[in-house]
Amino acid sequence: MLNAETKRKLVWGIVLVLAIVHYDFWYWNDTSLVFGFMPVGLFFQALISIAAGLTWALVTRFAWPTWIEEWAAQTDDDDPQQEVGERGDE
Repeated sequence: MLNAETKRKLVWGIVLVLAIVHYDFWYWNDTSLVFGFMPVGLFFQALISIAAGLTWALVTRFAWPTWIEEWAAQTDDDDPQQEVGERGDE
């Protein structure tokens, strides 16, 4: 089984690959149609969009920075010395 750091690197690798293949210069001059009505370049972009959505789900599962969640869960209500303006409650 892969450890958390390996999963994180794998997911970010997928993001990098999607960013590179997003520029589909190989379909610019291709006039063939998929399903008889959709240009192949548009179909490829639709597949890239679906893959990006699935990749974002993987990012939130395996590569989300947990320190942000811990930071957001902290409350400053226990410190009576802290000014209202310092907490951003203005």
